Amino acid sequence: MRGVVLRVVTVLEEPFVMVSENVLGKPKKYQGYSIDVLDALSNYLGFKYEIYVAPDHKYGSLQPDGQWNGLMGELVFKRADVGLSALTITPERESVVDFTTRYMDYSVGVLLRKAERTVDMFACLAPFDLSLWACIAGTVLLVGILVYLLNWLNPPRLPMGSVSSTTLYNSMWFVYGSFVQQGGEVPYTTLATRMMMGVWWMFALIVISSYTANLAAFLTITRIENSIQSLQDLSKQTELPYGTVLDSAVYDQVRSKAMNPFERDPMYSQMWRMINRTGGGDNNVEESKEGIRKCHSSLRTSCQPAIGQGVAKVTEQGGPAVCG
Repeated sequence: MRGVVLRVVTVLEEPFVMVSENVLGKPKKYQGYSIDVLDALSNYLGFKYEIYVAPDHKYGSLQPDGQWNGLMGELVFKRADVGLSALTITPERESVVDFTTRYMDYSVGVLLRKAERTVDMFACLAPFDLSLWACIAGTVLLVGILVYLLNWLNPPRLPMGSVSSTTLYNSMWFVYGSFVQQGGEVPYTTLATRMMMGVWWMFALIVISSYTANLAAFLTITRIENSIQSLQDLSKQTELPYGTVLDSAVYDQVRSKAMNPFERDPMYSQMWRMINRTGGGDNNVEESKEGIRKCHSSLRTSCQPAIGQGVAKVTEQGGPAVCG
């Protein structure tokens, strides 16, 4: 192949094909993993190449009129000799062009905007409602007053030389200390007071145990990632809008399986209804980098239902191949 000049069509896709230099009046220079492979083949076989980007910046899919568009169309209509990009090998594409041996396997990924975590200084109060905290505070106040009254009506007998003050402040401190399981400083020895404190300790044990369990559950829930872990999870929900790259392998696969009357899995029909909403113009993108940018900047309900930001995008990742 020495002396042969090949026309190479590509679609920009990081990190496989990227523009490294774009000077006005000079041909663009490209870099990336696929470009390195092409350069290695060029040096080994001795051919030269001219590279250009597909006019519509698409990988290519079979249109309703039976024609191919994008990179695939350039190859089918022989306007290019070689196609180079993150191109997925599919049976439909293999029927019209020849692929090299694949050198990367991948699965469909779901791109979600990461939830923004905020630090809440009052997160420790979250396990209980505000009304419940108010009731607890009121109960501490009420029990403190009752303890003070019981000891004021029937003062405890203290040993000779000991000094103890049964003031309202000390009673409140004693009740609060027992509630937070820190004990108290004032010895209340009367029978009525001990019965009152026994009931209060039982109440405090139940409240503290419930608070500890709810706090552990609350902290665990906040650490759980979003519930969308697969395409099945994505298809079962409708609150999160999502799309894919137009005329990509993922787009064609979802469309073909959704329109297949013999397909038993309802996942594809559910996904196609969301992807093809309003003709596919709302949720789908022309390029994967546009989907990434849209996911970062969009303020629509998406990504994390609790946060309500971002756009979920199923993008075509990896799977590059040189075809000619």
